[in-house]
Amino acid sequence: MIDIPEDMKAEAKKYRALLIEEVAAYDENLLEKFMEDEDSITEDEVHAALRAAVMDMSIIPMICGSAFKNKGVQFLLDAVCRYLPSPTDKEGIKGINPDTEKEELRKPDVKEPFAALAFKIATDPFVGRLAFFRAYSGRLDAGSYILNNRSGKKERISRIYQMHSNKQNAIDFIEAGDIGAAVGFKDIKTGDTMSDEKHPIVLESMDFPDPVIGIAVEPKTKADVDKMGMALAKLAEEDPTFQVRTDELLAKQLFLGWVSCT
Repeated sequence: MIDIPEDMKAEAKKYRALLIEEVAAYDENLLEKFMEDEDSITEDEVHAALRAAVMDMSIIPMICGSAFKNKGVQFLLDAVCRYLPSPTDKEGIKGINPDTEKEELRKPDVKEPFAALAFKIATDPFVGRLAFFRAYSGRLDAGSYILNNRSGKKERISRIYQMHSNKQNAIDFIEAGDIGAAVGFKDIKTGDTMSDEKHPIVLESMDFPDPVIGIAVEPKTKADVDKMGMALAKLAEEDPTFQVRTDELLAKQLFLGWVSCT
């Protein structure tokens, strides 16, 4: 970020006034200040009014930037935090109680029973299988138990991590609205719902398209059969669109998936 050049200050002030005039409809105090003394309006007041307009879906901010050399990326991330709705701004998420088969609402509140959805599975060379999930309600402490509503089995969450790229920061708990990763699962798949065992709920899962291409593979030697099988199984676990089958006619393993053309 740099200061506005002298020859552009007048134009910047003009467009700032137009912006404030547009968002003032969402803040009466801001409108009064704008009419009386535009220079008395603070940056925080503009942010608050702009957020209200974005939340009402009346204004869509346009932010310049480029992923190349991270130009404007930090500004974009700041804007996401400032203007877009947080999980606590939502009414909640609906799911089905498997015991009653009735729809229930889980609010984004730590006082609600825990409910989360696993959206990614990855294998880490140091901690093993990592399940990435979003907590929609309640709180989950490291070392506690959850119910996997697909398998119907309890799972102990040995550790919880806050992820930053490929770095793992161990944390003691995770709350409604947070995204984290956990280890300790014996059976977990993408799209599984995790919940408080006394308050089960099944959230809407993810539908994955059927594969469009298949390729037959075989190891170079018989000694590599098990290694290849383990490698393919690992890929299938991490990518729900990747499938592994055995073709009895060809007596070979097939892996099926999607092809990206670039």
